[in-house]
Amino acid sequence: MSATHHRSCNLCEAMCGLVITHDDTRVLDIRGDKDDPLSQGHICPKAFALRDLHEDGDRLRTPLRRTDSGWQDIGWDEAFDLVTSELRAVQARHGQDAVAVYQGNPSVHNLGTMLMSPHMVRSLRTRNRYSATSVDQLPHHFVGYYLFGHQFMLPVPDVDRTQHMLVLGANPIVSNGSIMSAPGMRRRLNQLRERGGQLVVVDPRRSETAARADAHHFIRPGTDAMLLAALIHRVFATCGPRLRHLAEHVAGLDALAEAVARFPAARVAQAVGIDAPAIEAMADAVTAADSAVVYGRMGVCTAEFGALGMWLVTALNLVTGNLDRPGGMMFASPAVDVLARTSRGGHDRWRSRVRDLPEFGGELPVAALAEEIDTPGPGQVRGLVTSAGNPVLSTPNGKRLGAALGQLEFMVSVDPYLNETTRHAHVILPPKIGLEVPHYDLIFHGLAVRNTARFADALFPGHDNARTDAEIFAALARRLGPGGKVSTLGKLERRATLAMSPTQQLDMALRRGPYGKWSGRLLRGDGLSVALLRGEPHGVDLGPLRPQLPEGIRAKGGVLQLAPALILRDFDRLDTALRREDGRARSRRDPDPPVGDPGRAHPLRLIGRRSLQDHNSWLHNAATLMKGRPRCVLHMHPDDAERRGLSAGQRVRLSSRVGAVEVPVHLTDQMMPGVVSLPHGWGHTADDTRQTLASASPGVSINDVTDAALLDQLSGNAALSGVPVQVAGV
Repeated sequence: MSATHHRSCNLCEAMCGLVITHDDTRVLDIRGDKDDPLSQGHICPKAFALRDLHEDGDRLRTPLRRTDSGWQDIGWDEAFDLVTSELRAVQARHGQDAVAVYQGNPSVHNLGTMLMSPHMVRSLRTRNRYSATSVDQLPHHFVGYYLFGHQFMLPVPDVDRTQHMLVLGANPIVSNGSIMSAPGMRRRLNQLRERGGQLVVVDPRRSETAARADAHHFIRPGTDAMLLAALIHRVFATCGPRLRHLAEHVAGLDALAEAVARFPAARVAQAVGIDAPAIEAMADAVTAADSAVVYGRMGVCTAEFGALGMWLVTALNLVTGNLDRPGGMMFASPAVDVLARTSRGGHDRWRSRVRDLPEFGGELPVAALAEEIDTPGPGQVRGLVTSAGNPVLSTPNGKRLGAALGQLEFMVSVDPYLNETTRHAHVILPPKIGLEVPHYDLIFHGLAVRNTARFADALFPGHDNARTDAEIFAALARRLGPGGKVSTLGKLERRATLAMSPTQQLDMALRRGPYGKWSGRLLRGDGLSVALLRGEPHGVDLGPLRPQLPEGIRAKGGVLQLAPALILRDFDRLDTALRREDGRARSRRDPDPPVGDPGRAHPLRLIGRRSLQDHNSWLHNAATLMKGRPRCVLHMHPDDAERRGLSAGQRVRLSSRVGAVEVPVHLTDQMMPGVVSLPHGWGHTADDTRQTLASASPGVSINDVTDAALLDQLSGNAALSGVPVQVAGV
């Protein structure tokens, strides 16, 4: 007998509402929920993979221990005791910081991990903490911390009401938003056009979003900050800043104007690859629209000037009067007040051992993890905990990291798969996933383009011997202890929290949130709670985004400091980079270098790419998503191929300073000349004893050629966009 279950998909940031038809053990059908107030029936191919994940024979169900004779199943208590004793032994031998922690992207999609893993991490008391944050989003948090006063104050485009949207380095039709939860972006952008608005896209590739835009401009990878400085310069030079209700709460306007004065459109045009008149028209269109929003994402963020670029995105929204107003860049009002429950952050309170890189938000840049493991000396990382991540495929110079993991004295992974990273672990603790756990999006409701709330209990119980992430982290935290001096009251609070389920903790957070019974602002009499959400299977609509500033500013004195010293110093670095790009542009006009003269060879610039069927480094073993033509191919402009004597479909060698891969080449004029694109997350391998992931079509890892030495100096984020590479026929 079949039944119906409602929930939101937890595989990406979009939070699409789902209607799942099922029997006692199987998923029979998955469809979009037309009554979901956020997604309105939208669904992407990844949602169908929830069935594949539930039925996946590759998933681990019981703990594994690696031995000389292979992997062996062990019991949970034995596994917890072994992990605890080994981690403490490593710290006893080498110091507290000798154990590192890495948390991957799926962590923020899992309620149990979000609520319980911090207790385990605090128990270890290590400064060697890393996560996927410094792969692709740290500049956003940098801006939140230094401009607004909290690392999680991240504004999002009010796309449903804007009249003009300028998109830089993002492909929201495929991502359905990133640091912008906006399911059904194709529909939302169509509605923008229908109400007379315009969409302009700046990207080195004519992406799916760019193909539907009113205008698309190619840009050389890594030069977004130069373009943004020129746009702000144009605003100051023409209409001047429009601060609206924030006029009395902004400082540093004159300093910002002086800083961008060095970057007029005429000067940056050659370096960025966009004509000066087009740059000026781009700025004028933003200022002329009744409402406008500027949105920058991966191409801006994962670059040499990621933090400065994201700072300028926010500054451009501010000086055009489009920050904190309908149709502009706004803040969500989620049902769980994450800002009140988390630290405002911090920066440069300690540094990495090898490269002297600063921490941010309690974490070091993940590009430093391999060197912290394989570089001998006091403070060397000798133990590692990974959770929901595959950094061998997901972080720069993955081959070096993979080799480094093999040198660890002890490694434990909380992960449902044996993959390129966890194969190095001594113990794997596999949690329940997907439809086997309750779900509420703690983070992404705070990044959504409309305020909603939705909760779902677990649909299936999972394997008899399975444990949830919350149960795993709570068990480890209890065994590891508080990890330092804690007051009696603190011990009692910790014990009580570890004894509560994620659903119980969520209920308390909802009741204390802005729509809860204990907030003073009631919703439907009793306020928002888990019980209320259980009675609303399609979710609760809490309304459109609404202005929150200046009251919501958490920066010192309630003032937005547009030009702090560290930002002004980075303009000097940007000026140096602009002169360097000018030199490269002159070189590009030179005749082709002689064959066999690599010193004068014109390097290409590498960027990433994503598709609706892919999700970072996993889901490639989902049969539903692997249909169709191979997707792990290198995209290249035909002119670049002709110069190198390459033909369509040929296998080529893509090489950089740190490594090389061989991959088929696809020729397309959707690429900017001088730029090549390879998707992220491929390069799967098979373990000797267990077949894992997409071994039939493993592809290659882009992070075998990205360079851990390339970083955004301000934030520490990996500079993955614009890596210099060479391409030659095999």
